[in-house]
Amino acid sequence: MRLLVTGGAGFIGSTYVREVLAARPDTELVVLDKLTYAGRRENLAEVEDELAGFHHAGIEDADAVREAMAGADAVVNFAAESHVDRSIADGADFALTQVIGTGVLLDAARELGVGRFVQVSTDEVYGSIADGTFTEDSQLDPSSPYSATKAAGDLLVSAHAHTYGIEAMICRGSNNYGPRQYPEKLIPLCVLNALADDALPVYGDGKQVRNWIHAEDFARAIDTVLERGTPGQVYNAGGPDELENIAVVERIVELTGADRSLIEHVADRPGHDRRYSLSSERVRALGWEPRVLFEDGLPRTVEWYRANEGWWAPIRSGEYREYYERQYGRKLG
Repeated sequence: MRLLVTGGAGFIGSTYVREVLAARPDTELVVLDKLTYAGRRENLAEVEDELAGFHHAGIEDADAVREAMAGADAVVNFAAESHVDRSIADGADFALTQVIGTGVLLDAARELGVGRFVQVSTDEVYGSIADGTFTEDSQLDPSSPYSATKAAGDLLVSAHAHTYGIEAMICRGSNNYGPRQYPEKLIPLCVLNALADDALPVYGDGKQVRNWIHAEDFARAIDTVLERGTPGQVYNAGGPDELENIAVVERIVELTGADRSLIEHVADRPGHDRRYSLSSERVRALGWEPRVLFEDGLPRTVEWYRANEGWWAPIRSGEYREYYERQYGRKLG
């Protein structure tokens, strides 16, 4: 198989690249990535020599997309602007990538005769659920510019499958965590702040519930959908654990040995979804199941950040510091 992975230098995308090359080393795997602030070539350092190609471009660049996609048997699209807070501040890049870019990819896949197409998406397109669990048939009800643009991209994928017969599928994951996640997200933000004796900002009362899935488990779910999924279908991939954000932060305090007084409740995010929960029966029927429990995956993740200062130190000394000060009204220590 010749496989194009867009957004393959990001957190989940690079996890997927490593998983595929470990499981199927004969795969001709090509990565296309815009290398924005959260897309880093370093994320692929371990497998760089195994790649069939790397293209530095965004998925909205039609010429670059066609060049990277030429000869591909399948495409897996991870490319996205993914942080809700940034989308609330300025949603233009989110619309460009998630909507325009996804359309460019789909047009190229149709014109070039690509066999299969997997759109990587999120549980946030369903909005918040007080009780019960979202299924693939649940109504889309996005509540942020990020989730709205992801929902728009998903609808484009479904429309292309219906109208043009593209063998396209959508895989929606719950909250991912693991090594190499950019530290604007809750877990790496709090891990690195705890290691540095900085405050651990928690939105509102911290009782927002999230369904956590390790990035390696989500990568395997996506690959299962690529190999065995039915064209036109949506597949949810939820993790095995649901926890309140404050419980996650308190566990990070324990694992890092930080002082609990570092936890600081800050003004809540506008329109903050209260609870996410995903049913995964459809992808489980294809033979997938999550392997990493949060009680095991979180300590592993904390230790990875503790042991890999060379990966995160350049981030905390760069653009991230300015973003952090704008978002939380204080400087990093």
